[in-house]
Amino acid sequence: MLTDLSPLIAATARWLTGAYPASGGALATALCEAQARQAVTAAAWLRYPTEIDAGLVTMAGPGGAARLDWITGAEPADDHPAEEWAWRTWVDEVVASWAAVLLTDAELASLAVAALADGEHTADTAAEFRRLLSPDDGDRRAAALLRHPDLMAPVAGLHHDQLLVRLTPGRSLAA
Repeated sequence: MLTDLSPLIAATARWLTGAYPASGGALATALCEAQARQAVTAAAWLRYPTEIDAGLVTMAGPGGAARLDWITGAEPADDHPAEEWAWRTWVDEVVASWAAVLLTDAELASLAVAALADGEHTADTAAEFRRLLSPDDGDRRAAALLRHPDLMAPVAGLHHDQLLVRLTPGRSLAA
């Protein structure tokens, strides 16, 4: 059973940077992609914290980008050949939503990265989340759309409550 989340992380980060592209040239694009990948990685590791969880999502599939496209007004996949859009089946809506929250809420991003410290995914790797947690001015300019709370709100709001429950176990949503 495949337990590598990299296809899901790559596709979801690609979707985010396509929906909320960088402002500027090649360097801005690279900085925006790095921030998206760090946010998506943290979100994916939170969503699928064990190898069993990762294995199950790779067997069942994460669900694809159709609802995210509809919410953001992106083009439907029907307009393009299937081979150009196959990666979109690996987009995970919950992971994209959680990543959107992490990109727009520094406090929750810090809580999320702290929650990863004892997880299975970070046991053998020195994960770096500097661009997510402490973006400099260049990072902020490059990812102005990706980090804009109002623009990201439709995606962030989809599963925001689930992220809060994951980061604060025992918390009641009614509170």
